[in-house]
Amino acid sequence: MKTLMLIMMMVISPVVLAMTPEDTLFNNPASPWFGAKNPRLTIVSFTDYNCPYCKQFDPMLEKVAKENPDVRVVIKLLPFRGASSIIAGRAAMTVWEQHPEKFLVVHQRLMSKKGQHDEASALEAVKYAGLEPIRVTPASYLELKTNVEIAEVLGIQGTPATIIGDQLIAGAISWEDLQKVVKEQLAKAKHDQT
Repeated sequence: MKTLMLIMMMVISPVVLAMTPEDTLFNNPASPWFGAKNPRLTIVSFTDYNCPYCKQFDPMLEKVAKENPDVRVVIKLLPFRGASSIIAGRAAMTVWEQHPEKFLVVHQRLMSKKGQHDEASALEAVKYAGLEPIRVTPASYLELKTNVEIAEVLGIQGTPATIIGDQLIAGAISWEDLQKVVKEQLAKAKHDQT
């Protein structure tokens, strides 16, 4: 994974180049997150609001963060499923930029919708969070572009894809398997800190 991180330095957008590859992946302030403020373990979730498997898997990541106070989940939105994924992703990223405290409500609403998103469903999710209609920002597009570039470097070809510690997991996994990997990686992180 370290070699891939070094390659990222060569292909990522110029704004991100000021950060280390690790910070770009785990600590980029432009990337939404929830969970621990000072995590022992950071999970990175590459996801798409139009992906049916993501819609099943994402609530499990929220549950992991709630049950493990040392875990943070970073969201890397990947608009793999076309223009409507970009619309939903840009709306969510703009909310993160302007009202980060409302992001999780918008994120959950977008993930809970069955089927594909459109501009109306993205605006409805924003409204559901108690916000006025938003105008998506150029930064929201840049962050989606950066996420796609990171995914390419890491060899991610679909969603969901999840980095847990030193493991890259392609696709959704069961709750039991997720718990097992998180437990192992938390133990490894604790051991590495001592």
